[in-house]
Amino acid sequence: MDPPKARRKTDLPEHLGKRPNLGKLDPKVLARFLKKFCPPHPRLVVGPQIGEDAAVIDMSDRFLVVATDPVTLTTKELGTYGVEVNANDVAVMGAEPRWFLATLLLPQVKGASRMAEEIFSQINKAGQRLGVVLCGGHTEITDGIERPILIGQMLGEVERDKLVTSAGAQAGDLLLLTKGIAIEATAIIAKERRGELKNRYGEEFVRRCENFTREPGISIVEEARIVVNVARVHAMHDPTEGGIATALWELSWASQVGIRVERESLPILPETEVLCREFGLDPLGIIASGSLLISLSPKDSPQVMAALKSKGIPSTVIGRVEGEEGVKWKGGGDLPLFPQDELTKLYGGP
Repeated sequence: MDPPKARRKTDLPEHLGKRPNLGKLDPKVLARFLKKFCPPHPRLVVGPQIGEDAAVIDMSDRFLVVATDPVTLTTKELGTYGVEVNANDVAVMGAEPRWFLATLLLPQVKGASRMAEEIFSQINKAGQRLGVVLCGGHTEITDGIERPILIGQMLGEVERDKLVTSAGAQAGDLLLLTKGIAIEATAIIAKERRGELKNRYGEEFVRRCENFTREPGISIVEEARIVVNVARVHAMHDPTEGGIATALWELSWASQVGIRVERESLPILPETEVLCREFGLDPLGIIASGSLLISLSPKDSPQVMAALKSKGIPSTVIGRVEGEEGVKWKGGGDLPLFPQDELTKLYGGP
């Protein structure tokens, strides 16, 4: 049996249209573009829409899953981030990431070739860890940029009856979150502000935070594999720019459901709390690769959580799908929808 096509609704709530220029495009503007310029196609199972992590194309015996993401908030470990964040977007669709393409734009500076070699080495190592092959792309030294920029594209495949989308969350579902929030942000902050953090908190603390890319890790491919092999989950989503709060809003919008979140259950790692407090950042709205958001039936949650735990991956029930559209705290009040990722404040953003 083929899965139903994801819904394509574009009239966004008014509060989703209040986003400044820095970061993601205004969702209401983007929704208008998608409606105007992205017609449906008979083989396009999941097309471009707000809240979905990847496109899905019907290849007859299976689905091809395709995602693309740039790395723009850091220049450290560019190749690693490029592979892992794009693999995440494919994995949350229930698919296996297979092939990676990279567009690498380099600034016109001395040592650009060495810079490119290091980034390619990072891509290769990350691909080996995940079973992904670099199969193409484009590399150039270009005018008008001051730092390298990597735009990645990941292709994967999934059996027709194993596809998962962000549009499948159902009333009554529990929401699980793996690891903790803002794992990626913790590593980025530590690397970008290493000197001042070392002076204040010491070398060991900074190294521990920098190593968040590997432990707990920004890849959620392993936990996505575990989850889809244990239960028929209703939806999965990859929290990235805008943090866990934005991811919950996106899941609510994609599935057209309400979400109630238990504030005290959100897993914020101690190192993340320290860094966010140090720089005045809200951990709810900061880039959050490394966590997998799962919507599933309450009867399946014990089995899924046990399977994750057996592989050393913690998971937490953070809320429930219920009521009308929107994301609220249990007990009342909306979760914030961040107009731009909190990490931009580290670079002088508002």
